[in-house]
Amino acid sequence: MQLRKASRKKAKIRLGLSSVSGGGKTVSALLIAYGMTGDWNKIAVVDTESESADLYANHKLPTGFTIGEFQVCPLSAPFTPERYCEAIRMCENEGVEVIIVDSITHEWDGKGGCLEIVDQLTQASTHKNSYIAWGKVTPRHQAFIESLLQSKCHIITTVRRKQDYEMTKGNDGKIKVEKAGLKEITREGFEYELTVNLELDHGHFATASKDRSGLFSGKPEFIPSVDTGKMISDWCESGADTSIEISEAIQKLRNCGTVEDLKMFKETLPIYVANSDEFKKAGKERMNQIINSQKPENATAN
Repeated sequence: MQLRKASRKKAKIRLGLSSVSGGGKTVSALLIAYGMTGDWNKIAVVDTESESADLYANHKLPTGFTIGEFQVCPLSAPFTPERYCEAIRMCENEGVEVIIVDSITHEWDGKGGCLEIVDQLTQASTHKNSYIAWGKVTPRHQAFIESLLQSKCHIITTVRRKQDYEMTKGNDGKIKVEKAGLKEITREGFEYELTVNLELDHGHFATASKDRSGLFSGKPEFIPSVDTGKMISDWCESGADTSIEISEAIQKLRNCGTVEDLKMFKETLPIYVANSDEFKKAGKERMNQIINSQKPENATAN
């Protein structure tokens, strides 16, 4: 634990797009991703929608813009959290820059998704207790969320929305069911994990329900485009380059002569440096060097 001055770092966007069917989630995600990369080969879609993403390859939009040939990772049932994580890792290993997860709804409410897993575990248990089942499924769902948040790529998720209802008591004391707006079909609170969450209407117009970037909050509704992606990319790149800090920290590891020195040095670093894959790998290598140098045979040789 340490107290330090806040500083704006370069970031990977975590963007959510939600709408009812026909709201333009997939096309909007593709246009934004292309605006961010300028290269269709650097975009991958994890497609849970029966390979519908392929329909948009080489598709000419009414604006005259043609969507190119992006990469696709088809994902079919069962839609377990682990299979989503595997698909995301595969896309990362292929070196893409933007991963579009279209959609995350199935991980929650699809065949083999979290709700179905909980129901199966509950029915198979002796006490039929769903709380026990959720104790097993929640960590699996959280691992999926972490795979999105910790990815080295930009992440765009799409999610379906449906009409929500609530029960109220009228003046006559009778219970009645009323419409309560649209609700995302995923675990409640998901949008709070995102950098930006945009809600699309039937006309493909977007408004921000969550915005940590300041790019969309309080602004008029708009139709997502390639320019939207360019604007997001500029925001992501506007911070300090963390790779420089990580490189400097790795260089300083050579000054650590004991394992205790390594632990103390790590505690002085910002979390984003200490938790980076590059630093952890270099730190492990330095620790092995220190341990090996303290072995009896090496001490005798010296």
